[in-house]
Amino acid sequence: MLPANYPRHARRTLLAVASLALPLAAAPALAGPEDFGPGPLITEYGQIADIDLTTALPEGATFKVAFDTATGSEEGSLNRTLTSAARFLNMHVANGVEAENLHLAIVIHGGAVDDVASATAAGNADLVATLLEHGVRVIVCGQSAAYYDVSREDLLPGVEMALSAMTAHALLQQDEYTLNPF
Repeated sequence: MLPANYPRHARRTLLAVASLALPLAAAPALAGPEDFGPGPLITEYGQIADIDLTTALPEGATFKVAFDTATGSEEGSLNRTLTSAARFLNMHVANGVEAENLHLAIVIHGGAVDDVASATAAGNADLVATLLEHGVRVIVCGQSAAYYDVSREDLLPGVEMALSAMTAHALLQQDEYTLNPF
């Protein structure tokens, strides 16, 4: 109960906010981490959840998407952008998009270069190989590689070296790739 000396407009506002919050507080959670599982294309990486869609994916949809990361993985974990690319593939194949209609590229720069260099990739090496097997391009910024003293020969097999991340993105845009903001 609000004090009687509370201004009338303040009481109305608080009661309105409280009436909106009650249904939300009483509503059960619809999903959680336990609802995620392996996808149909890359079962080892990129877990997904089933979604009751209201926006259908068009039949015959084709995606050309570029991802970007400068953030390297923490020790003992996978690079989040690499796993996001696997999830992107799994989500779309699970929802009817043909795998051959999914064209992904991941531009790696900054500290993330270590996640695709043979000597420092650790657990990311298998993930990178799996993505490459599914046609994902992994492109390293040559400027970042030079900064971190990583040569082309130091990269995992199949990883490309570009002049720069900026150049890689410009070329991907000319090839009609869109940039995924995640």
